[in-house]
Amino acid sequence: MTKAIRKRDLQPTFKKDFKPEARGYLVWDTKQGGLALSVQPSGYMSWKAIYNHNGRTRWYTIGSTDKIGLADARKLTQKIMLQVALGQDPQGEKKEAARRASSVVTFETLATRYVEEHAREKNRSWRQADYLICKHVLPRWGGKCVTTISRADVKELIRGIKAPVVANQTLAATSAIFSWAIKEEIGGAKENPCKLIGKNETRSRERVLSESEVPRFWSAFDDVGLIAGTALKLILLTGQRPGEVTHMRYEHIKDGWWEMPGTPDPASKWPGTKNGENHDVWLSAPVQGLIGALEDQRDTGFVFDVQRLDTAMRDICAQLGVTEKVTPHDLRRTFSTTVTGLGFGRDAMNRVTNHKEGGIASVYDRHKYRSENKTIMETVAAHILRLATGKDANDKVIPLRAIP
Repeated sequence: MTKAIRKRDLQPTFKKDFKPEARGYLVWDTKQGGLALSVQPSGYMSWKAIYNHNGRTRWYTIGSTDKIGLADARKLTQKIMLQVALGQDPQGEKKEAARRASSVVTFETLATRYVEEHAREKNRSWRQADYLICKHVLPRWGGKCVTTISRADVKELIRGIKAPVVANQTLAATSAIFSWAIKEEIGGAKENPCKLIGKNETRSRERVLSESEVPRFWSAFDDVGLIAGTALKLILLTGQRPGEVTHMRYEHIKDGWWEMPGTPDPASKWPGTKNGENHDVWLSAPVQGLIGALEDQRDTGFVFDVQRLDTAMRDICAQLGVTEKVTPHDLRRTFSTTVTGLGFGRDAMNRVTNHKEGGIASVYDRHKYRSENKTIMETVAAHILRLATGKDANDKVIPLRAIP
């Protein structure tokens, strides 16, 4: 049986005129073609604009009658029917817009996915890059769709960062996110807006502590706390990377050697070495003394319960009135300069600091130079300690406690 078509010149009293029935039904408005009142069994009423497009019936939901009155529903339907007369498909366009909106990926979402799905596992320095993104990029771009970020946006972002080195590092971190998104086909990004953006010119840092500065800084290390101060002293005495020193673990210390695995270990939070190579460092007598004097933190596994040492170094520079700032990495550079200054040579310096220069020689020369490296570490540490304290390295050395 054909269902009767209900048509009516709808009045403002339509809510009283039409009651819910067992099945939903439509009431067509005779005053505005294409407009229909939908009445559901639950009592819910809404406006529909119904038209044909390419031989198919299309239903465009205008909205609830509680929010849109009869007069406005007629006006909106009139606009929709005009679009139809011009060959458009309002309902199809509405669905496409909704689809695009649901697929929009903001830069904040992309940056989060980059860290969780890629950087945390693949990039050992991801924390520094993530810090730069959170500080300089997310406040500007966090809610922006990645496909709307242009090269002009990148230029404006970089111009707003005063420190040239920080600007370059932020540009590199941002570019890495876009490159990953394009590779993984995330967010609809087709081009990396960071490409072809010129970097700021910077000078390579050459800052090392002078012989007169060594005792001043050594004494000031004690003013930033036992843990942070000892970590800074170890960087100066061993020449190892600050990020590796702050992640030093007790189980990696064996018979006086600090045996660093090249690969990360998420379970223990060991980040791995920067170049991915295993690296053994002899812990000289002064270093063993410093570690032995620390409070035992074996419950965490870390020798040092500290992550960032930059703030401590800034405080020390301010305390000493040093205008040319010193960073934790400059302590590593001071150690390296001391190695060559004592006549051990650049190859030896690269070897004990795990600075990989590459080349065919490094592929075939697998001799570990353990005895030579031990001599270098003891000699350099003793020299730096004499500058720092005026005492011999063997004075008041506290033996390194055995690792069970």
